[in-house]
Amino acid sequence: MLVYLRLFKESFSFAINALRNNKLRTFLSLLGITIGIFSIIAVLSAVDSLDKSIKEQLSGLDSNTMYVAKFSFGPTDVPRWKRLQFPEVSYNEYKHLKSSLNDAEHVAYQLFVQRENIRYGKEMMTSVNTVVVSNEFEDIQALKFSKGRFYNESESNSGKPVVVIGDEVAKALFGEFEPIGKKVRLYGQKFAVIGVVKKEGSGLFGDSNDVSIFLPANYVRNRFGDNNTNMNHIVIIKPDSGADVAELKADIVQKMRARRGIKPNEINPFFVNIISGLQDAIDGIISTLNIIGWVISAFSLLVGGFGIANIMFVSVKERTNLIGIQKSLGAKNRFILFQFLFEAIILSVLGGLIGIVLVWILSLIASGMVEDFEFILSFYNIFLGFALSTLIGLISGVIPAISASKLDPVEAIRSGM
Repeated sequence: MLVYLRLFKESFSFAINALRNNKLRTFLSLLGITIGIFSIIAVLSAVDSLDKSIKEQLSGLDSNTMYVAKFSFGPTDVPRWKRLQFPEVSYNEYKHLKSSLNDAEHVAYQLFVQRENIRYGKEMMTSVNTVVVSNEFEDIQALKFSKGRFYNESESNSGKPVVVIGDEVAKALFGEFEPIGKKVRLYGQKFAVIGVVKKEGSGLFGDSNDVSIFLPANYVRNRFGDNNTNMNHIVIIKPDSGADVAELKADIVQKMRARRGIKPNEINPFFVNIISGLQDAIDGIISTLNIIGWVISAFSLLVGGFGIANIMFVSVKERTNLIGIQKSLGAKNRFILFQFLFEAIILSVLGGLIGIVLVWILSLIASGMVEDFEFILSFYNIFLGFALSTLIGLISGVIPAISASKLDPVEAIRSGM
């Protein structure tokens, strides 16, 4: 056992000395592996960070929440030309579903409208995300408030000109002043501010509640009508706790078809989208991004591996005479093999460690620059980078090491003369 430990120690020392004596060559070899490991760990860490951020923000929603609309959240077999002919979900259909669904805890109505400018005195915030919804939206989204409240059912049904604003909107318009009770101008009319949504950070697919305003859907309906082509209609349904989601979806489909008079042989001119389906679609996208990252990074790793192999063959050629002398003095084949194999592994591992450190520095910079987004460098990715670099060094160095260990000592000494 002690003989093998001494063998490892001496082989390691020879490898370190060889790397020190060829600093430029060592640097160029390190560069290839560093770029390869940096690429793959940076891509995987970025995808992991994105995945974590998306899932954290989706966690605030019930995964069984359903969205009834004329459009689909994911891929569909219905051709685009046919989807464009689907009618919008109407307010009366929302009322019908709300009164007739047995397993629905909350049913809300939403209109997707254009962004609006909101003004208070001389202060104005332009192109604000405008969320036009019925009062049940508060319970479905589990909104939290730093001040005030959401509009109630009476205010929602009557379309009263009241507005709930996000944290950033409140700061932009009122600064340190109290916003509750103040009148802001929107759609050319004054709206009373009745609530400020608690700060939550960046949004999932765009604007967050911090930069949004909320107003009753019936105000917009009363002002612009239901047939405005600039608006899209949607019904949001949150199932009761413990409800059979598949059964509820079938019930929604049956009631929508009956109300619209759809014949048995006709397709549904609407979609019932479920958040869990969106999560599955996101998981599929994340998996695809991971595969793309692996493919792109594999080329960098391949180049780095070839670089180390090439350097090791050159190293064997340069030290042929020394190998012959070592063998003539009694060095075993395995000593020569370990000497070159360790050199390749040390090169690769060192390059991998530099790549990991660079990713760590990048993660700190990215987390500091992007608000409310944490760039994650997990232990798994660190271990993966270390393991990959070791494996590349082993594979790249094994053939040059074997060729060096099999050299005939007499021929090796003669070639160096």
